[in-house]
Amino acid sequence: MKKVGVLVLSLCLVTVLVFSSFSFTSCTDGGGTDVIKVGVVQAQTGAYAGFGTGDVFGIRAAVEDINALGGVDVGGKQMEIELLVRDNQSDPNRAGTLAESLVTQDNVHFIISGDEPPPMHPGVSNVAEKYKIPYVTSVGPFEPWNALRDATDTKWQYTWATGLFALGTPASGDDFRVGKPGYTVNDTWIEMLEQFGDETNKKVAIVASDDSDGVGWYNTLPGIVQELGYEPIGIDKKLGFLPIETTDFSSVINEWKANDAQILWGNCPAPFFAALWKQCSTMGFQPKMVSIGRAALFYQDIAAWGGDLPYGVGTEIWWSPTVTEYEGIGDTTPMSLADRWTESTGTPLNPAIGSGYRAMQVLIDAIERAGSIDADEVNAALAETDLMTIGHRVKFDENHFNRTPIFFGQWFKTDEPAGWELKVVYSKHDFVPEEGEPIFPIPYD
Repeated sequence: MKKVGVLVLSLCLVTVLVFSSFSFTSCTDGGGTDVIKVGVVQAQTGAYAGFGTGDVFGIRAAVEDINALGGVDVGGKQMEIELLVRDNQSDPNRAGTLAESLVTQDNVHFIISGDEPPPMHPGVSNVAEKYKIPYVTSVGPFEPWNALRDATDTKWQYTWATGLFALGTPASGDDFRVGKPGYTVNDTWIEMLEQFGDETNKKVAIVASDDSDGVGWYNTLPGIVQELGYEPIGIDKKLGFLPIETTDFSSVINEWKANDAQILWGNCPAPFFAALWKQCSTMGFQPKMVSIGRAALFYQDIAAWGGDLPYGVGTEIWWSPTVTEYEGIGDTTPMSLADRWTESTGTPLNPAIGSGYRAMQVLIDAIERAGSIDADEVNAALAETDLMTIGHRVKFDENHFNRTPIFFGQWFKTDEPAGWELKVVYSKHDFVPEEGEPIFPIPYD
């Protein structure tokens, strides 16, 4: 007589007893025993949606690639990655709340994001520290992010910044980037000054929002231009250093005009600069050279300015699909990743796809080297990372930071439907080709 018994363990493991023999079938439970659950906290709306849209695409692409190969090799067992994506709506406070929910309610093993400005990270990093869960991300410039990190008791031992560049702080110690140009704003943006500065009166208007990212830039840029023999206007009274919610810039613009500033440098969120740059146009302030960090990185942001306002505006670029030595997962290359973006969205390249993909590559590599999804073991493996990724070689320094190369780009008009393209005009890296001749002076007519 057959006797069949069914015993359910932990609501997931089904054991079927047939003629005194056992067979096991597993399924995924709430703790993620058969998948690696990775929480993503990234802006999909709000001021930093340009960052998050590209980053999440890159993260998803890396997960698709590794899962297509059978998953992550965890000590000989193949485990697929499950993503849980949460929109922080460009709100730093919301980012921390979402991270905590991912840990305590969704039971994620790790947290990840691509690049977002420094103010977006403390909340998530604090949660990672509290629960001792690795957070792999990309944090914007080194100086403002590290100032936030230094202000904590633990200095965020579970946060790993896969990039980006530094404003002026060079690599030190035995870092492979020591002595190499093109890893700071200081030695990248100044290429425009070195070539065209003598064709200006060397008077510089500097603008920055008063968030931690803007503070870092405003504290750095005046010194850079002064050392080069340029005059930053009104720095003694912090002219151009403004609350992030500012919408009326007329008094500042009038002072720049009164002092005949012919160069505009700065860093601020996209909506902030959009309002400023439109008012500059209305009031007739037409600097010959414009370099703006953060606000001019993404097509979806500059396209909102209207008219020809993007033409010739410069910004740093930290990822390009033209780099052939970068390596993705499987057959993915920087160019094929860019093609996936274009085919999927029908819009011009968003360079943040590279930083998102890179962050996931680094996490996967650490898990495989640890041979475990134990948080502390993976965290220890992250410290030993030395990996060529789709976004340069990642090797963390003592500050949990990885410098990535940057190059200088400007927005060009094109005949394509989108109308605009960000091209590399200066590169100090032999693996990053220049794509166009620099625009100077900006043609306003």
